[in-house]
Amino acid sequence: MKYRAISGLLLVLCLVLTSTAEAGDVTDMAGRRVTIPDDARRVFGSAPPLNVLLHAIDPEAMIGLSFGIPPEAARFFPPRLAKLPVMGGVFGMGPQMNAEAVLAQKPDFALAWQSPFVPVQRIDEAFRKMGLPAVFVKLDTLSDWPAALRFTGALLGKTERGEALAKYVEQSLARLEKLKAIPEEKRARVYYAEGPDGLATDCHTSFHAEAFELAGGYNVYRCQASSHMGMDKVSVEQVVAFAPDVIVTFNRNLPALIAKDARWQKVKAVKEGRIHLAPQWPHNWIDRPPSYTRALGALWLANLFYPGEFPLDLKAETRDFYRLFYNLELSEADFGQLFR
Repeated sequence: MKYRAISGLLLVLCLVLTSTAEAGDVTDMAGRRVTIPDDARRVFGSAPPLNVLLHAIDPEAMIGLSFGIPPEAARFFPPRLAKLPVMGGVFGMGPQMNAEAVLAQKPDFALAWQSPFVPVQRIDEAFRKMGLPAVFVKLDTLSDWPAALRFTGALLGKTERGEALAKYVEQSLARLEKLKAIPEEKRARVYYAEGPDGLATDCHTSFHAEAFELAGGYNVYRCQASSHMGMDKVSVEQVVAFAPDVIVTFNRNLPALIAKDARWQKVKAVKEGRIHLAPQWPHNWIDRPPSYTRALGALWLANLFYPGEFPLDLKAETRDFYRLFYNLELSEADFGQLFR
């Protein structure tokens, strides 16, 4: 069997499956030529963002997860995914990859994250030792995701789905474009509170904090990201000095912790009651893992920061997003869980 020639658009996006190439020969997004089985249908997503990618494009192709699904999140996942084994991943928080567990599920190939912090050769070598082809995907910033969605959609025979998802991300980025005109001194000052005590955060240049910049916010922690993991430690005194207008976190316990700590009461955002919890099911809207969900999360943030200048029907937008990306119809109870 030979692949049909694909459109020039997909060629530009780095997927090369020509009419003269052997079936299964692909050029991945790192520019590497990789051979995968002709009828490849079983895929190992080797990092949390790749799990999120596969969940949207083709959850039936997934053989395992990089992270466990807590009971309260199960409603937002296809039943099949909730039953998959947790195999860890090459990157990210959570367990590291268990090679034996991966191979026991007989994957046809692995999707790998083309990270700016870890050489492709190092990751490729790990999979070579396993005898598993690795196809690299570039998906750090939100602007990378349209190409990644189209690439993976074509790779798995879901070209139309990949195109539809990519278009949503592109349209979201276009809607956010006008926020770039906001002068720095008028931007909402944001502190991204991570970790169990809220005293870990990420540089404004980190992909972990990209959603705040996209939404027209000013991340008060200004620095150059130097690692893949991020989560730099800071002190409460530093947060007070940062004088954030808004605190955003995904730690459900943080508001109660802050309420009991007199030091936090000196923080401007705390005084004004502006602590916001990022929705996190099935995947965090902001980060951990950073993914296409930022296309919705940044819209939500922009509306929080600038409700007059950036109006948003949050329920309608959320329903449309979940219907498109997850084939999921949200109930009122679902909204209560997302935005409690």
